[in-house]
Amino acid sequence: MSLRYLHLDVFTDTPFEGNQLAVFPEPPRGLQPALMQRIAAEMNFSESTFVFPKEGDGDVRMRIFTPSEELPMAGHPTVGTTFALAAEGTIAPGRRDFVFELGVGPTPVSLEWKDGALAFAWMTQQLPAFEAAFDAGVLTAPLGLDASDMAPHLPAQAISCGVPFLFVPLASRNAVDRVQVDRRGYEAACRRAGAAPLPIFIFTTDRSGARGDETVYSRMLAPAFGIGEDPATGGASGPLGCYLVQHGVLDGAKARSFVSLQGVAMRRPSRITISIDSDNGAITRVRIGGRSVLVGEGELKTP
Repeated sequence: MSLRYLHLDVFTDTPFEGNQLAVFPEPPRGLQPALMQRIAAEMNFSESTFVFPKEGDGDVRMRIFTPSEELPMAGHPTVGTTFALAAEGTIAPGRRDFVFELGVGPTPVSLEWKDGALAFAWMTQQLPAFEAAFDAGVLTAPLGLDASDMAPHLPAQAISCGVPFLFVPLASRNAVDRVQVDRRGYEAACRRAGAAPLPIFIFTTDRSGARGDETVYSRMLAPAFGIGEDPATGGASGPLGCYLVQHGVLDGAKARSFVSLQGVAMRRPSRITISIDSDNGAITRVRIGGRSVLVGEGELKTP
């Protein structure tokens, strides 16, 4: 069996930057999850997606796999697959709304077009679920940092808009770049804090050395997902915006549109636009968005 796929770089409009994605736009209906998992491991990107005919009220059913497991939702696969389906003609030029059926349920995207081509895609995520916050200082040693590297007066906290991540605020870009995770030490520190050892999203709002308009400088480390480091993590970017609003780092006006720059340390810079709407401090809508570029296509022959 041969499967055609598209290769995109997501959260960028520059080839060989952003986060790589393999999209299988027309897999056979009976393709088994075990084989999809093996294909994702073979592709060895952060995620691969498989697009099937709709099963419910959405436009298509999409399944998302990392090299080691299936995810109920993810941001860069959703944005990237939107661009892939626009390139395929599955999404007609000029169409403004499209709905993916994901493991978390129907997930809408909004589309912006320019000169007949898709220019930007917004993904709406679930409203946030906040876990208990705890002192980020307990993670200093497992992250290879000093106490001075932690952002003052801000906690570590797990937040989910479909998939949970642990958010750890740091004081500087230099500290973000220097993080190296001691996995056993990290898991032990989380147990002591009564928290699950989730994928780690480290970030800073420090602007020192910034060359662009980004508000946040970030990295995401998820060895348990088979992902040592991810160049761009849309599924964590919505919760990141929620963290910044929840803890008063950004006011409501600023949170409606700002950029997280991720993947710089990997030489795959990615720009994720985040939009958080709120009313009297209560978050009412979570969106992330960006661009993607098609860099290749091919055919995979399965065993």
